[in-house]
Amino acid sequence: MTFQLDGLHTGPAQTWGSIRLVPLLRDEPIRDLRLHRRVYDQAPSVVDVGDGTAYVSFIPHAFVAVWGPDNGAAASYGTRMEAKDDRGVAPPRMPIKIRRRMARRVAKDRLRFLPLHLAVEGYLALHFGGPEIAWEEWSRRAVANGLSPRCEEAYTGDRVRGLEDALRIFEIHPGQCGVLVYVAEALASAFVVPHPDDYRSLHPTLVEDLFGELVYQYGLLGAPTADLDGTIDATRVRSLADLRAEARRRSRDWAGFHDEVMAGLLFDEDGSRQTVQYLKGFELSRFLPAFTPGRENHIGETITGDDGRVAYLKTYRLSEGQIRRGHLLTRLAAHDWRLDDTAAALGVDLPALALRLERAGFAYLLRQDVLDRYRAARRKGLSGGR
Repeated sequence: MTFQLDGLHTGPAQTWGSIRLVPLLRDEPIRDLRLHRRVYDQAPSVVDVGDGTAYVSFIPHAFVAVWGPDNGAAASYGTRMEAKDDRGVAPPRMPIKIRRRMARRVAKDRLRFLPLHLAVEGYLALHFGGPEIAWEEWSRRAVANGLSPRCEEAYTGDRVRGLEDALRIFEIHPGQCGVLVYVAEALASAFVVPHPDDYRSLHPTLVEDLFGELVYQYGLLGAPTADLDGTIDATRVRSLADLRAEARRRSRDWAGFHDEVMAGLLFDEDGSRQTVQYLKGFELSRFLPAFTPGRENHIGETITGDDGRVAYLKTYRLSEGQIRRGHLLTRLAAHDWRLDDTAAALGVDLPALALRLERAGFAYLLRQDVLDRYRAARRKGLSGGR
């Protein structure tokens, strides 16, 4: 698959240690949609997503833990989680505000949304209800509560070694409206905005973005970027015009290599897309991959115009563990949560599938006696093989 965004083209990359930033340039900016940052200097908050549930992003160092006696949400100091029937002494708390919905119109021509949270919520909500049919293997908790609670871990950009320095040092190109971030040549994220002024304003916020475990580890390793600059064929240069032509050819070659090879797997043709909100002339959507193990998988969110141009894009690269969890849930749902059918589709036996679920953090979905039986069968099979 070829990476392609209507109205954008790839510019010359800049490297710093293991970080490579590839600018995305617009010949003509989008002027009828603008993005800006709003910093809320307020108390912590949770987001009401409807149906009586709330999306909570646990931002260090406060944990949303309890509803106060005045029916207001509160965050506890420290990490204690308190249940409704907890008779102990409650820890000190501070009130928090509730914000309605992940993406909300705040004016006729204005939409507020939390960057990347739409995409992350889409991943966390993947088959959140759990088994649709109460097959005998599933626990009461799985049938009653599904995958609640569901949580994932991520790292902020300031934890990715070298990224903050690279963002501070690198030049912002004229007409730049986006960037692709690579860490040790692994595509970590893509970020696109409508207008160059928006990008200059929002460029520093990349250190506040979310990055997966793989990207964090690659940053720690500090592997240097490869030399992808190429060379100009001196035999073709006899004048300044020849030199300009060779430079243009080299830029085209680099852009083609980048779009087809380095960024070719950013969008998954077999993935899914969900429209979240309409705003006059534009559509806010989020997308999920097909969760194919052994390759890169990205989740993300976009704002596209009626003309098909992408005005806004922000992506997050899933870790291998997150891909495996998404793959397992997708396969289970595709086979009506029947373990035997799912195991056959994956080419494994039932004990192996049960242990995969356990390693993925889904052991609580299975009845304890069923899980114990599969563990014993797996151990017996391994010892018999010796």
